[in-house]
Amino acid sequence: MTDRMQYAPGPASGAQVRKDGEKWTLILVRELRHSPEKVWQALTDPAQLREWAPFDADGSLGTVETRVKLITVGAPTPHVTETTVTRADPPKVLEYKWGGFDMRWQLEAVGSGTRLTLWTNIDRRFISMGAAGWHICFDVLDHLLSGTPIGRIVGPEAMKFGGWQRLNAEYSKQFGL
Repeated sequence: MTDRMQYAPGPASGAQVRKDGEKWTLILVRELRHSPEKVWQALTDPAQLREWAPFDADGSLGTVETRVKLITVGAPTPHVTETTVTRADPPKVLEYKWGGFDMRWQLEAVGSGTRLTLWTNIDRRFISMGAAGWHICFDVLDHLLSGTPIGRIVGPEAMKFGGWQRLNAEYSKQFGL
């Protein structure tokens, strides 16, 4: 594992918020230097999810109608959500719920890499925090796929991380929250 102390997230970017009635949606876009197939594996394979995502999965998320338990990492009390994969179109679109929130991942081939887009509905009070957390998760994912893993940085551990505080403030300002 690469020394995570050397890791510093870049500036807040690639995120937007949409409001539809009382429903808020956080949209995050990241360009990755890896093929859609490789990114798809990281989004669906439990072993890879454990390396970067804010939850563990007890099974693969890669097949529609599969029931999977998602266990939030770093929550003050164990938070387990049972979900059903509602859409799995490898390596393009993946949809399921996590903790009652819609998760929609879109993978688009761009050159030899992938444009990864996440749409997730979120409580308005947590939009900038969510954007900061996912920003760091996407950085950790990129390191993992590049063969230089730095280890998962999520939950309270992420919030203690200096880069998270800066990102939270930048996203809050960017979104006008």
